[in-house]
Amino acid sequence: MSAVVDRLAALGLTVPPVAAPVAAYVPAVAHGGFVFTSGQLPFDAGVLLATGKVGAEVTPEEAAALAQVAALNAIAAVASVVDLESVVQVVKVGVFVASAPGFTGQPAVANGASELFAGAFGDAGQHARSAVGVAELPLGAPVEVELQVAVRS
Repeated sequence: MSAVVDRLAALGLTVPPVAAPVAAYVPAVAHGGFVFTSGQLPFDAGVLLATGKVGAEVTPEEAAALAQVAALNAIAAVASVVDLESVVQVVKVGVFVASAPGFTGQPAVANGASELFAGAFGDAGQHARSAVGVAELPLGAPVEVELQVAVRS
């Protein structure tokens, strides 16, 4: 078992099967010592866990938990193209938050993803990040997470 899988198990989590794309793209691409994921939604067993805008239909706390689910799906996307043990650094995380007018708590929502990456990858999980409020996300999802990791060749 890998250290990443062990750390996730300690958190009560497992790497899920990679989420099926909802359009014309692949979940992740490995190139030049990096893996780039497509944006991942908070799917669990093929079911989108929530819809709506954060700060209206979805609370910031619910959104942070959904960001964790989307981040776990991003880890699954990475695992679909490389062994998780080859990850040497989580480089950049992008978190998109479907935000109600006036909602400015995107960083706290994004912490749901960031804290998962730190828990899963240890020191290598420390990363640069963008937390962006948007009007809409695919399928009405409240959050979407994308990930860039450096890997051993």
